[in-house]
Amino acid sequence: MDPLLPLLATDFGVGVAAIAPVVAGFTLAYGAGQLVTGPLGDRFGKVWVASIALVLYGVGLAASALAWDLTSMVVLRTGTGLVAGAVIPLAIAWIGDAVPYAERQATIGKFLTGMVMAQLLVGPVSGVMAEIAGWRASFLVLAALALVVGVLMLRRAAPEPRVATTRGLGLSQYGVLLRAPAGRRLMGAAALDGAVLFGGAFPFIGAFLIERFALSPGQAGLVVAGFGIGAFIYTRLAKRLVARLGEPGLLGVGGGVLAVALAALAVAPAWWVVALLQVPLGMAFYMFHGVLQARATEALPDSRATAVSAFAMALFLGQSAGALAFGAVLHAGGYGAVFALAAAATAGLAAWVAGMPLR
Repeated sequence: MDPLLPLLATDFGVGVAAIAPVVAGFTLAYGAGQLVTGPLGDRFGKVWVASIALVLYGVGLAASALAWDLTSMVVLRTGTGLVAGAVIPLAIAWIGDAVPYAERQATIGKFLTGMVMAQLLVGPVSGVMAEIAGWRASFLVLAALALVVGVLMLRRAAPEPRVATTRGLGLSQYGVLLRAPAGRRLMGAAALDGAVLFGGAFPFIGAFLIERFALSPGQAGLVVAGFGIGAFIYTRLAKRLVARLGEPGLLGVGGGVLAVALAALAVAPAWWVVALLQVPLGMAFYMFHGVLQARATEALPDSRATAVSAFAMALFLGQSAGALAFGAVLHAGGYGAVFALAAAATAGLAAWVAGMPLR
């Protein structure tokens, strides 16, 4: 979505800041949908539920391509977000089932390689396609991809019902998680992570490049793809970094580098400076976020999908709040204020989580 935001704003006759509800609506629904998708994955099989969700996500993307104004886009993206949230959390929860904790962060790092390769491709492809055929074409191509992959997964997967240990969907497990002090701290850290980074800083980088430095959407997508290069470097080094720094060290170093890079974005004098900052941003983000994600897989070992979904719910509810709050900051103070505030907040968050016990 990053390189498409200015195009959506132009098409719907609004400013970029007014597009924030499109991001917020999707992420709010993404987080709220976790309430059901996690317990469903625990009961019927994580891969099976994720596959169904991916097919429905493809349908939602195709419908979003038909949006005729800002209100309709917000409604359609919100509906799509309800099913989108099942895919990645259930996949990570499945890894939690299959891999011992000592190896889990490195394995999640390998899984993230697929996500990183998508990041490397989707920004440039989306931006270039939007330049050639309009932003609706980007939605339609991704919808076709989601539908094809989802159907193929459904043909390979099968329902895996387990013996129920609780009545209903097992929603009471969310209460078990939140009654534990470590669970509450983890959810709080996820919400702040989502608000400051997913909602506060990262979504505006593409629009910043387009509006401040007059890059085209395709060029902005290529610059933002540098974030994926940094993330890919992390996935290759994850096992060694965990062994050398430990989880507190990863949180501290990753959060510190994130804060410095965001502060540098706030005063970047040229687009190539923003491009150079994308690699350390990507690597540091996954150093920081990866520890929190690995801890989530161990928060409720008997209901792992529920725990990972709770983490995702907190993350993306935080992102929704952050998108709205930082949209207001953008309107009042510009991009420099957005990145400076995100830098300060990230530094505070990193200091907190690096020093607190998360188990």
